[in-house]
Amino acid sequence: MLVLLALVGFWPTPVDQPAQGSIAGVLTFLHAHGIALWINYSFVERTANVVLFIPFGIAAALAYPDKRWWQAAALGAAVSGCMELGQLLFLHNRFSSLVDVVTNTGGSVIGVLLARALAHAMAGRPRA
Repeated sequence: MLVLLALVGFWPTPVDQPAQGSIAGVLTFLHAHGIALWINYSFVERTANVVLFIPFGIAAALAYPDKRWWQAAALGAAVSGCMELGQLLFLHNRFSSLVDVVTNTGGSVIGVLLARALAHAMAGRPRA
């Protein structure tokens, strides 16, 4: 899990760079066929950040079941902050962003809450 985040976070160039043209083409096609214009490249990028950190939140909730939900989610914020700081200090082709920290943290929160909800639902079920 952390290896994937490290690869994405510390890749020397933006990981979406090779696909930018394709993504823009798909968005243009979708916009021409009625998809709302607010679903743009920025939206796709931010959504990808959220989705990338959902598994991290799930893993944090499972690894630390005795912690409060916000403590497990805060771990995601800390990891994201470290990744963005690393990009700022060491990767001149990458762009660190507070928005990335916020969206990554949002993904962690979603993951933690999903894991907690699933654990709660499973706790009430009889074992087979």
